[in-house]
Amino acid sequence: MKRLSLLSIAALLCLGFMTPSSAQDYPARPVQVYVGFPPGGSADIVGRLIMQKLSDSTGKQFVVENRTGAGGNLAFAATASAKPDGYSLLFSTPGIAINPSLYKKVSFKIEDFTPIALIGEAPLVLLANAKLPIKSINELVAAGKLKPDAIRFASSGNGSSSHLAMDVLRHMTGMQYLHIPYRGGGPALVDVMSGEVDVTMLPISESMPYVRDGRVIALGQTGETRSSIAKDMPTIEEAGVKGYASTTWYMVLGPANLPTAVVSYMQTQLSRVLQMPDLREKVEAAGVSIINGDSVKAKAFLDAEYKKWAALIKASGTVIE
Repeated sequence: MKRLSLLSIAALLCLGFMTPSSAQDYPARPVQVYVGFPPGGSADIVGRLIMQKLSDSTGKQFVVENRTGAGGNLAFAATASAKPDGYSLLFSTPGIAINPSLYKKVSFKIEDFTPIALIGEAPLVLLANAKLPIKSINELVAAGKLKPDAIRFASSGNGSSSHLAMDVLRHMTGMQYLHIPYRGGGPALVDVMSGEVDVTMLPISESMPYVRDGRVIALGQTGETRSSIAKDMPTIEEAGVKGYASTTWYMVLGPANLPTAVVSYMQTQLSRVLQMPDLREKVEAAGVSIINGDSVKAKAFLDAEYKKWAALIKASGTVIE
């Protein structure tokens, strides 16, 4: 029995010594990266660009999986409940900071995640059907005040950046609208172009091709300053709503208690690829201003966004069952 106990202790010690080695060897198998929205949307496009570059650069596999539904909540929940070993990560949009306050019940908390890297941010564009007799923000606000359901607004989903950016506009101006949530920005845009709905808000990368060919008109972009890919398009603030700004942003996270070695590896590799000129050019062409923030900056940013949206949502009274 004594011999068995000594062997058992020796085995446990060996396992203990193997743990750092295993962390140093990370990743030893493909890493699954959840995106909470459908293929073809901005989060999917930017996420795939970065993860493909990461795969090419490291020789490891970072595989994007679209876990769609409930404004990103399915992807957030899948990450929060994953084993904290670095093999289930999240390429996130602002919903992770918004949804715990917006939804009456979610299965995760902001503390259930480990922020790894803050990638960048991009404005949205407020788009209108080309035949709509509304050609400016002021005209849209006036129509929304005249009749509560006069404006049919298609968001890319409950709790999405487009939904909340429009809700901030409502809160700031007093306008009303009929909210119609879609499962992604693509279907919403199709129905704006056909006239089934009147307006939508989409990330600038998804919007510009349709603005340029005249299939929709742009009433304004949501950033504090004009995007480098749409310098001739006014911001919503410039178009008449003073103090308005609301952007979408991208962050890589893992579940809570992610090992320091995994965070360090991912942060280092992401920072390295985000400095590569070819990737920067592609990401910036998608309308994203690269921030390239480390895990400390990512956590501070996430905490600030959570507090900001919690206050805005409480003030607006918006709750989703």
